[in-house]
Amino acid sequence: MTQTKERTAAEIVTRPSSYATLLVHAEPGLVASHRVEVAGRLARDLGARLIGLGAETLEPIPTADPITGFAAAEWVVLAQEQVGKNLEAAEAVFRRDAGGADIEWRVVQDYPGRALIGLARAADLIVVGPRAAASLTRTADPADVVMGAGRPVLMVPDGQHHLRARTVVIAWKDTRESRRAVADALPFLQRAEDVIVHAVCKSDEADRMAFEVDDVVANLKRHGVEARALITTSTPEGVAGEIEQVAKSNNADLIVCGAYGHTRLREWAFGGVTDDLMNRPGCFVLMSH
Repeated sequence: MTQTKERTAAEIVTRPSSYATLLVHAEPGLVASHRVEVAGRLARDLGARLIGLGAETLEPIPTADPITGFAAAEWVVLAQEQVGKNLEAAEAVFRRDAGGADIEWRVVQDYPGRALIGLARAADLIVVGPRAAASLTRTADPADVVMGAGRPVLMVPDGQHHLRARTVVIAWKDTRESRRAVADALPFLQRAEDVIVHAVCKSDEADRMAFEVDDVVANLKRHGVEARALITTSTPEGVAGEIEQVAKSNNADLIVCGAYGHTRLREWAFGGVTDDLMNRPGCFVLMSH
């Protein structure tokens, strides 16, 4: 009878996690070009497939007047032609800036946020830009994508071309969203040289927070992540600034955090930290809900 030897925990080698498929929204313009470039480099670095999505639509124009209705119909025809041209330009941007990666192109006439959420079934990570003032018929709102996709979302700050993620800051809060973000970010964390599990709290909460953060650090180390703990104090209004300052002082270009929000009529209402990082990210931000 053959006996199998039970391995100890120390003998078990943790296999690195990875993203097999990335999804990026492509559109005409320099901002989208940088976003696609980032996604293309990531896909090459990770050996992943990159799906480019071209999505744009028209706002409906309700009218009951037969005269203005005729004029509106002519406008719709011209606008549809422009949408088609924009989607062709988006494909050209994608194929140019994602060159060298294993790529796939898909196109749909729909709101970009809704299209990304629908296609999230095919991807492990979604790459978008920060919130912008542009029309939602052309640009995806990361709030909608984060809250609806069920996938981690990587936000590319304006002007950035390359995510190195050698040093990563985890903005820790003991919530479901934060735990989900840490698990979703493992492919980055396992490749990083330094991971800082950073908790911001009131001065009288430091001891309790240190106990929580030490648990996170210990668990990450069992996944092969070089992690360390950091506790700092701040007022509630200064939390986002404190997180970004820690990232800057440690030369981290990626912040990992949970996205906290709820629906308010047809809009998303977010907590202060989530809102600040989503609207004005100082570096790359990976969010999960």
